[in-house]
Amino acid sequence: MHPNPAFRHDDRALFERLIREIGFGMVFAATPDGPRVAHVPLVSDGNGTVQFHLARGNALARHLHGMVALAVVNGPDAYVSPRWYGHDPNQVPTWNYVALEMEGPVRRMDRDGLFGLLEALSAQEEAKLPPPAWTMEKSDPAYIDKLMGAIVGFEMEVQAWRPTFKLSQNKSAEMREQVAAGLEEVGSHAVAAMMRGLV
Repeated sequence: MHPNPAFRHDDRALFERLIREIGFGMVFAATPDGPRVAHVPLVSDGNGTVQFHLARGNALARHLHGMVALAVVNGPDAYVSPRWYGHDPNQVPTWNYVALEMEGPVRRMDRDGLFGLLEALSAQEEAKLPPPAWTMEKSDPAYIDKLMGAIVGFEMEVQAWRPTFKLSQNKSAEMREQVAAGLEEVGSHAVAAMMRGLV
């Protein structure tokens, strides 16, 4: 989390939206083998629990149950050029970005929980595509059962939410608009939209 309080946000609905729309993140933990990270699709239940699954052979899979871990979702980001601030010589390059850190204890899910996670995950992502949606029922149950044997489901009870929405809040409204316009010009539409919509 960025130390400047200007870049913090406390809108849980926005955090849930970020998890849902990005749908992918990283889980970090300190293990007996050293620090490890896994890159995972994520599903939030909307009540403070984030679920994910790992390949059974993943370096974190055998350690995570009962540990406190950190999950991170990275939102849009973009380089900010000093030229977009106008003629002020006391500006330097920076980076605008959105990131959400979540910390909490992790527990391993049972097989029914893992199946529910896979259903929720596919439904979440299929909803972003044109119909008709793919569903678990369209696959051979024996094949799904075999694949489930190769993965492990986990859920994290999020006890600390640490968001960073670094969107030039420490600049004047005029400078922020100049930066947003510059970002749009170079194709960083998502960051520009968040600058205009959240600040």
